[in-house]
Amino acid sequence: MLQGVRTEHAFVVDPSATLAANERIRAKIESGVPVVHLAFGEAGLPVLPAIAEALARGAPDNAYGSVAGSRAVREAAAGYFERRGLPTAPEQIVFAPGSKALLFALLSILPGDIVLPTPSWVSYAAQAALAGKRVWRAPIGAEAGGLPEPAGLERVLAEARENGGSPGVLVLTLPDNPTGTLASEALLREVCEICAAHDLAIVSDEIYRDLTYEPDTFRSPAELLPDRTYVTSGLSKSMALGGWRVGFVRLPAGSSTLHALTGLASEVWSSLAAPMQHAAAFVLDEPAEIRDHVAASRRLHSVTTRAAHRVLRDAGVECRPPAGAFYLYPDFEPLRPQLAALGAHTGAELAELLLERFEIAVLSGEAFGDEPGGLRFRMATSLLYGANDAERWESLRSDDPTALPWIRSALDRLGDALADIQSA
Repeated sequence: MLQGVRTEHAFVVDPSATLAANERIRAKIESGVPVVHLAFGEAGLPVLPAIAEALARGAPDNAYGSVAGSRAVREAAAGYFERRGLPTAPEQIVFAPGSKALLFALLSILPGDIVLPTPSWVSYAAQAALAGKRVWRAPIGAEAGGLPEPAGLERVLAEARENGGSPGVLVLTLPDNPTGTLASEALLREVCEICAAHDLAIVSDEIYRDLTYEPDTFRSPAELLPDRTYVTSGLSKSMALGGWRVGFVRLPAGSSTLHALTGLASEVWSSLAAPMQHAAAFVLDEPAEIRDHVAASRRLHSVTTRAAHRVLRDAGVECRPPAGAFYLYPDFEPLRPQLAALGAHTGAELAELLLERFEIAVLSGEAFGDEPGGLRFRMATSLLYGANDAERWESLRSDDPTALPWIRSALDRLGDALADIQSA
């Protein structure tokens, strides 16, 4: 849930729940507490040497460049989208220091209130608040997160207008953070039809696209509503380059938003660091070593997350099957009596119980806009791959990564904690 205060000068939000949780857990780990860290969505893999070499080649480039990015990196991004069935010109691409900056910029400059699926990634609502926008929350359905259940979306849009709202932008996340699911094409079509009928722009956060376990099942709303869909992506997840802060957006062809976006960017971040553009161009051209690395990452995320899903389901916990990325969003409602006996009545209390009693760190669903009383949380499996790069490379290359001792022990500790809760 968004927390913040309005002072005489500005609306100030609390630090990101995911970043704050990570700092707390890291401090525990550094103090010697053997925490199983499932609370942070870092991709948890080492840097591919070829990408580091591309960055080194670009290091002498220390000049200010185009706000949108160099011609070379925008052509590489256009080719990336072309190969995914979205004809794209370089002029439709803008780069930034992370997709987070682009998401904030889009929510700021696109007209109208913001509509969010619930639960959804923690930063969308905070960014909307910072941009002075009203937020309307529409519940996800039983099939998948990342987009609202269609009937619920219709109700929320009607509700918003009855209460003086002006919904203008729907944010989608495909595949989803926090649930790790991917909406079907049929469900996506229904939501897109509603957006067209209600004149909503779509901001489609597709940073996990290349980590869809079955890539051929992915459909972007930009395929269905090309004139009103803005696609954001970056290298933080598929390439595990979160600390490099490389993001990009694909705008609709001929969009007048380009002028507003580059105007805002020119006054806030100027441009993506030039050496990073060299690295990004190399990655987005997708030579064989990049494709192989992404495929290996996708497989590791899939195998590990599905194994964790089995542990949850074997303990009687409800959880949508994962279809992409490295997230699960379990619902402990079937274990509510046992959790009540242990003093956990809310999602936040459940997360605290897991941390303090079992040394397992997760992030409460309340951080993602969920009901505080719901016994739900997000867990990420991506920091289980090893304590150092040697272990992480072994995880990436293993035929059976869940048999590796560092991954197996974490899954076993999760299973043991759930067994203790079941028997309470």
